[in-house]
Amino acid sequence: MTVTDAVTAIAVGSGDMPVLATPMMMALMENAAMLAVRDELPDGCTTVGGHIESSHLKPSKIGDVVRAEAEVTKVDGKKIEFRVSAFSGDTLLGEGTHLRFIVDKEKFMSRL
Repeated sequence: MTVTDAVTAIAVGSGDMPVLATPMMMALMENAAMLAVRDELPDGCTTVGGHIESSHLKPSKIGDVVRAEAEVTKVDGKKIEFRVSAFSGDTLLGEGTHLRFIVDKEKFMSRL
């Protein structure tokens, strides 16, 4: 993700400075986790986030390119645990853990 005005703390309401918002960094890490397992799931299934915990160690200015990584650390039935991290170049911006659940898309949406 390239940091733009749209993903700053000012724009999302999590702060008052023109830097990457923590919620946007965490969303990027969640997306990395979702993508990490997407191709291994049964047809008709996806994952949904259940919990995320992360540090945000360094700011990122507009124009910086931020990438996220996710590594599966445990699978227990429909629960998948990840170690997630975000970087700008080689600089660690944040890291933490994330829990996702495997769900059947149709059943999940029918409950809404």
